[in-house]
Amino acid sequence: MTAEMIAPEWMHRQITSEEYDSWTEEQCAGIEIIDGMVVVSPSASRQHNRIGRLLANALDEAGGAEWIADTDFDVRLQDVPLSNRRPDVVVYRADSYDAPVTRPEHVLLLVEVVSPGSETTDRVVTPDQYAKAGVPFYWRVEQAAGRVPIVHTYLLDEATGTYRAGELFTGLVEAVVPYPVEVDLTGLP
Repeated sequence: MTAEMIAPEWMHRQITSEEYDSWTEEQCAGIEIIDGMVVVSPSASRQHNRIGRLLANALDEAGGAEWIADTDFDVRLQDVPLSNRRPDVVVYRADSYDAPVTRPEHVLLLVEVVSPGSETTDRVVTPDQYAKAGVPFYWRVEQAAGRVPIVHTYLLDEATGTYRAGELFTGLVEAVVPYPVEVDLTGLP
């Protein structure tokens, strides 16, 4: 049995931005493109999705007319080689809503909810990529069975192109940056 019998041919070569942009939403669901290569993401748990949705809803409401918070869509970090990430929550400028591609300059905050299998990616790889792309804020949510989620916040240090630690919230998020928002994660099952 060859690799081509298990996975489509396009999963074994670099994908261009033009090719990716021609794919349907169904083809793009559950994948990211890193350095032109397709990376399949495992399905998230209900808890993971609920945390993301609660954060997105709170950030969306608090963002007013200027900012939109949403889940489950790509942020194009670079065109060549193509790098698209699909953060758990994206806060972006409302005036960029109709842009065909969401780019770092549209984004204020990206949130990743850490799951088994995404620890290194969410703690090391994506923060580095998001910082290098110039995304001003990054939040990482750590979850463990039977525990209240912990939200680590980071702010971009433009001089170094890296994130520095911001506030840390256990359960109840009462953030003042990037804008005031409150969300209670203590009641999650």
